[in-house]
Amino acid sequence: MSLIEVKGLRKSFGRLEVLKGVDLTVEQGERIAIIGGSGCGKSVFLRSLCLLEKPDAGQVFIDGKEITAAKGGQVDEIRRSMGMVFQKFHLFSEMDVMDNLCLAPTRILKMSREAAEQKAMELLSQVGLASRAHAWPTVLSGGQQQRIAICRCLMMEPKVLLFDEPTSALDPSMVGEVLAVIRMLAKRDMSMLIVTHEMNFAREVADRVLFFADGVIYEQGTPAEIFDAPKREKTVAFIRKIKYYSIHIAEKRFDLMQLQGGIQNFGEKYGMGQRHTYRLQICCEELIYVLLEQCYPGRNDVDLELSVSHAESDGTTQIRLICGGAPCNPFEQSEDGLGVTILKKMATRLDYRLENGKNFIDISL
Repeated sequence: MSLIEVKGLRKSFGRLEVLKGVDLTVEQGERIAIIGGSGCGKSVFLRSLCLLEKPDAGQVFIDGKEITAAKGGQVDEIRRSMGMVFQKFHLFSEMDVMDNLCLAPTRILKMSREAAEQKAMELLSQVGLASRAHAWPTVLSGGQQQRIAICRCLMMEPKVLLFDEPTSALDPSMVGEVLAVIRMLAKRDMSMLIVTHEMNFAREVADRVLFFADGVIYEQGTPAEIFDAPKREKTVAFIRKIKYYSIHIAEKRFDLMQLQGGIQNFGEKYGMGQRHTYRLQICCEELIYVLLEQCYPGRNDVDLELSVSHAESDGTTQIRLICGGAPCNPFEQSEDGLGVTILKKMATRLDYRLENGKNFIDISL
């Protein structure tokens, strides 16, 4: 039996559909990292598993029990098998650390105070905070508070931990201490779902990585598959931090200054370098004029899409032109222009194909 099973999960906020039918199975001991851009539904998905957000449709089973069909106290009973670690710690400021840790197990699990304190001290020792057992949360650093929050979850002996960006509210100097605790739990085969922006951490700890986009699990796989060889376009763009500039040209008398200014601004914004940006402008201009003349002879109305993408991760630049009209391979022109000549010297890849009646030109710089 799977530890977690999600079927067709949907959630909207007004007209905004955040989750559009998410399916997922999580096995006992599995460690899953959830990544994706801001607003893609990662946190909403995690909160929906324990009904902190109530789904509009779909089913969630936790250890064989359907929490989405549970009523009243049944929901709380099923929730006990999950521990949720939030961005903002949510410790009770009017209680010291020991009271924060002992409150739930003594009230809900009916554990004796003595047993609870003994368990709390064991957990605090494991995360390096035994000396802070009677400190007030307000005097602790953010990293210390988050470690306490993780201990509080562990006091309830959950079957799975849900981490909602556990380091996003921390100063960079404190991130490492929290990640170290999660690594420790991973080595103990603790089942975990971790929403995170820490890509290196996700690669190191996770058995499986889920990339969220368009309201669904857009792509999933092992860390090597997602970080080293993503297959789908949006995953590639996210992993490589790809930035885009694009323009559509509908007539031959287009605004060349707008095009060149757009490329100039794009290059400056993403640190491409003046020489590289200038060469990019020349190449794009030359290719556009070749295609417009060869693909649309004697016509002013045209259909050409230019897109430039730049990967911040490795500094590579891609040019793509899609042009209708007559077939034209600009790399086979008998008299190469300046731009084409520059391209052939700069490019690591030049590719032309005719597909569905359109010319596709792809260039890697």
